[in-house]
Amino acid sequence: MSEPIIQISHANIYQGNNLILQDVNLTINKGEFVYLVGKTGTGKSSLLKTLYGELPLTEGDATVAGFDLRQLGWKKVPYLRRNLGVVFQDFQLLTDRNVTDNLRFVLRATGWTDLKLMDEKIQDVLDKVGLKAKGFKFPFELSGGEQQRVDIARALLNSPKLILADEPTGNLDPETSDEIMNLLFHISRDFNTTILMATHDYIVVQKFPARLIRTEKGAVIDNATITIE
Repeated sequence: MSEPIIQISHANIYQGNNLILQDVNLTINKGEFVYLVGKTGTGKSSLLKTLYGELPLTEGDATVAGFDLRQLGWKKVPYLRRNLGVVFQDFQLLTDRNVTDNLRFVLRATGWTDLKLMDEKIQDVLDKVGLKAKGFKFPFELSGGEQQRVDIARALLNSPKLILADEPTGNLDPETSDEIMNLLFHISRDFNTTILMATHDYIVVQKFPARLIRTEKGAVIDNATITIE
């Protein structure tokens, strides 16, 4: 039985007063891996921002990880985000503290208080991304691929049902991109985590095939195909 993690019907997505995406209808189920592709400026980021509560949804209906986006006041946004993991292209790690303290900062910010449980969780997620021995390192001491793994570990801290990944291979060389893609597919498959990944990298999409959603001319096209230009 499929369990929808993202369900959008007849949603209009705005950036300020500008209508970016019109009449969006989309269902993504638990454990699915889905790519979000489309040219720059066609609404990929606006869709992701709506899903994690940065842009309000005012027209249409959408639920994400059990949260009704139409009923999502600013007080509820942190609760939504505890059920999500977000992976950024530019890592967004705190440069003044080591990997463990980066992860501890996020746990504190999302309501964790027990130090022993926090340390166990940090070891668990670092183990999952293959960085168990790197907790004492500072971001500047890590390669780009290792920093992206820390970013993914951070996204896993609250055992999310859904990970939104925004160009996670955008700053990485091809070999490191492959490592990160293998890791993301492993997380999706082994932990039944839904991953929605925005990407420009059609080589990655061809090498690691999955369902494709495309933003184009104000619309979201499901089960899309890509043409290499």
